[in-house]
Amino acid sequence: MAGHSLLEVFLFAVLVAACMWLDLHAHSKDKPVSARDASLWTAAWVALAFAFAAYIGWNDGADKAQLFIAGYLLEESLSVDNLFVMMAIFSSFAIRDQYQHRVLYYGILGAVVMRLIFVAAGSSIIALFGPYALAGFGVFVLWTAWKMFRSMGKQQEEDIDYAKHWAVRWTQRFIPVHPQLHGHDFFVRTGEGGKGAGWKATPLFLCLVVIEISDIMFAFDSVPAVIAITSDPFLVYTSNIFAIMGLRSMFFLLAAAKRYLKHLEKSVVAVLAFIGVKMLLDVAGAFHISAMASLSVVAGLLAAGILASVFSGRGGGDMRS
Repeated sequence: MAGHSLLEVFLFAVLVAACMWLDLHAHSKDKPVSARDASLWTAAWVALAFAFAAYIGWNDGADKAQLFIAGYLLEESLSVDNLFVMMAIFSSFAIRDQYQHRVLYYGILGAVVMRLIFVAAGSSIIALFGPYALAGFGVFVLWTAWKMFRSMGKQQEEDIDYAKHWAVRWTQRFIPVHPQLHGHDFFVRTGEGGKGAGWKATPLFLCLVVIEISDIMFAFDSVPAVIAITSDPFLVYTSNIFAIMGLRSMFFLLAAAKRYLKHLEKSVVAVLAFIGVKMLLDVAGAFHISAMASLSVVAGLLAAGILASVFSGRGGGDMRS
């Protein structure tokens, strides 16, 4: 963090830690995040990012502030795909709305550490496994889009047996896995003694791991892109963290909207299919879709779903709840 004062580093750390503490206590109960809360938190993170940019401008000059804002906006735009991949992962694990905040909260803690490692490493090792991993995620997103399309309109089961889930079958080769959710717990102790007793990971923990892997995969693209704007590691890291914090809040805004706007789920399926195809085309080198074009397609598809819900008169619910 050469070139920046300890006060700047301390201020950034205090801001992030304080907001994460408030976020955890504001959503300590297992219930879906409302659209109102998601909107307030999204606005708060955006406001904090620009307030921090103003402080950098006052302390280090307007050029540094402009570089921070450019990195922040680029990271937000490049990470929009990750927002929908997170939705695909939750759908794949059938994680109910009331547990999603807990998964993403602890996912953020991991992202804070992993992004620091990526920024410290620079872009030299990032491209090593990136294309292959992104291709795998592209196939995963397409598969999830198909599953979501087939399950639209069906009632979600309260108790799901994960014994045959792909993540459970693969993971239990290495660590003990409990085949069912156990509230919001990541680990559960089963049995008092004998065979099969002891601590086991729940499907919620496996979902957290996949969420964390998805963030790492998207860092393969976004971190080098921001490094291309500025080589200042402090600006790269802080713009990354503010962006992914705001994006996680936006996830709940979209999830809340999907609960009330009945046709928005169709748009999400279309967005997932688009993102999956885009990933595979990019890895294959057949065709590159720019971040701006991608944002335009995503925004257009979501707008179509919102308008269809509103004009069909079947939106239902109250977005303020």
